[in-house]
Amino acid sequence: MGLITSLLTLPLTPVRGTVWVLDRVLLTAEREYYDPEPVRRELRQLERQLLDGALTPEEFDRREDELLDRLEWLEAHQQRLGTAS
Repeated sequence: MGLITSLLTLPLTPVRGTVWVLDRVLLTAEREYYDPEPVRRELRQLERQLLDGALTPEEFDRREDELLDRLEWLEAHQQRLGTAS
């Protein structure tokens, strides 16, 4: 960039910085939203609750199905992006 271009676009610098920060926040939020590990953790916790007697088998099955559907969707999303772990 030349000196004149730098001077003319100087007022836009805060906007560029804000856009960069928002881009980073969005990227982090998407990474957390599509992370399958919290679903796996919840499945483990659900199993512990069943073994402890805190859940009925019917409630366990219902919630497990929901979590497995979510996990399947997350893993399919990762495969579409080519970032399967």
